[in-house]
Amino acid sequence: MTSTTLTPALPTDAPSPASATARRAPRRHAVADAVTMTWRNLLTYVRLPQLLVFSTIQPIMLVLLFRYVFGNSINLSDPSVDYVDYLMPGVFVQATVFGALGTGVGLAEDLNKGLVERFRSLPMARSAVLAGRTIADATRNAFVLVLMTGVGLLVGFRIHGGVPAYVAALALVLLFTYALSWLAATVGLGASNGEAAQAALFPLVFPLVFASSAFVDTSFMPGWLQAFANHQPVTVTIDAARNLVLGQPIGWSVVGSIAWSLGLIAVFGPLAVRRYRRAA
Repeated sequence: MTSTTLTPALPTDAPSPASATARRAPRRHAVADAVTMTWRNLLTYVRLPQLLVFSTIQPIMLVLLFRYVFGNSINLSDPSVDYVDYLMPGVFVQATVFGALGTGVGLAEDLNKGLVERFRSLPMARSAVLAGRTIADATRNAFVLVLMTGVGLLVGFRIHGGVPAYVAALALVLLFTYALSWLAATVGLGASNGEAAQAALFPLVFPLVFASSAFVDTSFMPGWLQAFANHQPVTVTIDAARNLVLGQPIGWSVVGSIAWSLGLIAVFGPLAVRRYRRAA
């Protein structure tokens, strides 16, 4: 007499072990996948260093231009502040804001070349593509800030608020530009290619950077422009970083900068994820 072993049947609506593992794997490896994608994006700057060089030439030229050409003709509401000390926090934000646009351009290029489809075929967390791109661009912006600090020190820039306050100022700038990278990702994922993404992003960012307190005191602007310049996020972040660097009272500027940054992430983070899922 042969004995048989009965195996309990799984309910038809119960997930199979393979599908359950497939769902758990992305969650378990999401951080590792994001680190891998971050490294992949950073290697681009190692293999194509001209990308990093070109992204730093413009802010260096602006520093030299405003420091030695326009600096003596620009008035400040506080004459005790040296213009180069006023200028550098604005250049920090300007350089990293334009650097954040690379998130959208890079994602548009990846979509256009079919790389996103290849990533989808791999056993990796889908969130890693967006996380890796934004973290890599934030890392690049951190390098740009260190480089611009060196350039500023060479042309007379001095830190009056102390090293901790200066590190806090750089952290505010990085947080804000990281938030902007999610806006850029949202736009880039809807563009047909990198050039289209850049063409769509530049008109959005250009007025924010140059209609701000980056290079000139907003108190000398026309009244209608002051109302916009004083309350838009780029000016708020620049003023927060500048007050920390100069050792001046920070007022509400730091809170305002953090609020703008977190608000941008809260709005454009989910939008970018949703658009990525549709595009991919």
